[in-house]
Amino acid sequence: MKFSRIALLLVGASTFFACQTENNEQVNEAAQSNVSPEVIAKLADFDVNVNNVKKVDFLLPDGKTIPMIQMESDIHMPEEQALNLPNLQELSGRNYHTNNLVAQNTVINIIGYTGGGGFGLSNKAQTALQWAVNNYNRLNLSISFNLTYGTNYQPQDMVVYNNPNESGSGGSAGFPSGGAPFKFVQIYGLEGFNTNVNEHVITHEIGHSVGFRHTDYFSRQSCGQNVNEGAGSIGANPIPGTPSGYDPTSIMLACFSGSTDGEFNNNDVTALRYLY
Repeated sequence: MKFSRIALLLVGASTFFACQTENNEQVNEAAQSNVSPEVIAKLADFDVNVNNVKKVDFLLPDGKTIPMIQMESDIHMPEEQALNLPNLQELSGRNYHTNNLVAQNTVINIIGYTGGGGFGLSNKAQTALQWAVNNYNRLNLSISFNLTYGTNYQPQDMVVYNNPNESGSGGSAGFPSGGAPFKFVQIYGLEGFNTNVNEHVITHEIGHSVGFRHTDYFSRQSCGQNVNEGAGSIGANPIPGTPSGYDPTSIMLACFSGSTDGEFNNNDVTALRYLY
């Protein structure tokens, strides 16, 4: 979730923080990527914007890296997972989620990383993580979160940590696989923002990790744009009970503002209860 400055486009001259860079940058980065045409085709069939897809070294809390495919700047997955994505072009009813979800009745053990080297969460980020977990647990869904803090992240289902090497402000995560959530949730550059903004970014990235896409993936209107994140996304069906048009206060919007309160809106809650 890198930021881009969108001035005088939304609500006066507010600053909005986006999950991907501007279109011309996406095309240039895609042209320079080493992602195979087969993976690109799979992501396109999954309604992912393939203009900004690249291989990256994904940083772990212990400083090691693992190879990942990055798309839309805040979503990552191993190449094997990308190659096994379903073809949404063949489905009659597509929702604004990934069709890869966490298994029902799962307790997700989530740890806030407190280690050194710049990877540990600050006191503010630890509070924001607690608030983010509360956002989900208070809904009494079929999935729930058991939050702890520490450094022993390997046996946990999900770890939230700071990436000290990333520029800008935001976060990153991935989509579920095999009934399990995406494990690694990064945040970066958020210490200058208030706790509500930290809460928003963490809640948003956990949302990706349990299967949610961007609410405005069909237009990126929250970023002041009017483009489809997925080439085949026109005509996609929203989750029942949620609006088919733009939802300006959803926590899963592609871009966020510095004035966000970090809370789900009613449509976010409807979507969560529909899936879980």
